[in-house]
Amino acid sequence: MLLLELASTSIDVGGTSSRLTKVAHIADLLRRAAPDAELVAIVVSWLSGVLRQRQIGVGWAALRSPPPAASDPVLTVGQVDTVFTEIGGISGKGSQARRAALLNGLFTAATDTEQTFLLRLLGGELRQGALAGIMADAVAKAAGLPPAAVQRAAMLGGDLPAVAAAALSGGSLDAFTLRVGRPVGPMLAQTAASIPEALEKHGGTTIFEAKLDGARVQIHRAGEQVTVYTRSLDDVTARLPEVVEATLALPVHELIADGEAIALRPDNRPHRFQVTASRFGRSVDVAAARAKQPLSVFFFDILHRDGTDLLDAPTSERLASLDGLVPASQRVDRLHTSDPAAAAAFLEATLAAGHEGVMAKAPDAPYQAGRRGAGWVKVKPVHTLDLVVLAVEWGSGRRRGKLSNIHLGARDPDTGGFVMVGKTFKGMTDAMLDWQTARFSELATGGTDGYVVHVRPEQVVEIALDGVQGSSRYPGGVALRFARVVRYRDDKRPAEADTIDAVRAMY
Repeated sequence: MLLLELASTSIDVGGTSSRLTKVAHIADLLRRAAPDAELVAIVVSWLSGVLRQRQIGVGWAALRSPPPAASDPVLTVGQVDTVFTEIGGISGKGSQARRAALLNGLFTAATDTEQTFLLRLLGGELRQGALAGIMADAVAKAAGLPPAAVQRAAMLGGDLPAVAAAALSGGSLDAFTLRVGRPVGPMLAQTAASIPEALEKHGGTTIFEAKLDGARVQIHRAGEQVTVYTRSLDDVTARLPEVVEATLALPVHELIADGEAIALRPDNRPHRFQVTASRFGRSVDVAAARAKQPLSVFFFDILHRDGTDLLDAPTSERLASLDGLVPASQRVDRLHTSDPAAAAAFLEATLAAGHEGVMAKAPDAPYQAGRRGAGWVKVKPVHTLDLVVLAVEWGSGRRRGKLSNIHLGARDPDTGGFVMVGKTFKGMTDAMLDWQTARFSELATGGTDGYVVHVRPEQVVEIALDGVQGSSRYPGGVALRFARVVRYRDDKRPAEADTIDAVRAMY
């Protein structure tokens, strides 16, 4: 299969808002890839915006200036995946130059359409609306299977590409069951703006839990063997000996549990998220890293216990099983209530302790692995900043021809200039995209960097964010977490934008 076929399908999928049409486009491509199981897995991974190799060491700097595009398509999907594997395997002296050479060769052989697709895929910004639910439905349509069967297999197998490969190569989905040692797609949460809204979503009564600002872990135990996975299902067992030890101390033989690993200060308040994240990124001298900054683990759900699957059990039953196994000191704080005042006080106490907010969990909800269901709802305070747009990127897919991803700058009172602190394409309506395409075309300075249009720093935008983290990517040393557009502030001048000091103060 030519890469152009996949890239063109990505454009087709992004060019429609119809779920049925998206599913039809992807299903058609999957039928063309079948029965080659490996090719099917690559197609599903890439259209989901994920490399099969996860990370291959290619950052934005390496993608900034692609070579001239080829006129005719020659690259196959398999060839490109092989190059990705080769790039990811490079290490040692001169590795950066070798990666650059392979990447340059790949882009030189790619057409303009293919280059755009590869840039978005490698940059982690492939946004064409091929969400997990749509992808699962497309796999089901291409294989002639019930969508529920594919969704369940993907949830329990934790890997939709593998499920797709089995479904479209004549295999069976029977092997995709809950199994200790094989990671499961984690249950995700919807968002509520307030405590009353969370209560209303759950019929007036719910279970509130402290939402810690750590890193989510899924823990598997089979006898004396413990395996720890991240939210993205990467194996980080060797990096988290504290989690392994805490799990081995529990009176259980077989276990699958959800938890949070977090770095705490001596007063039990959380460190900034990046302190926790640094432990997850440390693969050498783990003992020294642990001695410098140990992690704590808190369990908040249980999926399997000694031969009994608990996925389909209600939240209240799963938590009762968890409480009978894990000591209170290693469980998150919890409140089962229908009283809005009590819930609000619980939220305030959680925030005062330095945590993110609260989770509300419906007492009768099952564990919906891999799903963002209404059974879990998160309530967090929203922070906002008024920033200035420094540049804008041309969109792809359904945003093709629109100026989309905006570069955000905070005001530097010392120089009168602006310091970049992040980018976002989230929160933009179709009307907003039309408006900003016209607006930023007017503000364009004429300077471009590939698909990036530089603009005069005159437009203020209100940005909502979950927080600020340290970053070496941006000159200010900080970056916004989960930034999204609230509105454009025509009532504010750039001189009234928030300063880089204000951003750093949030960090």
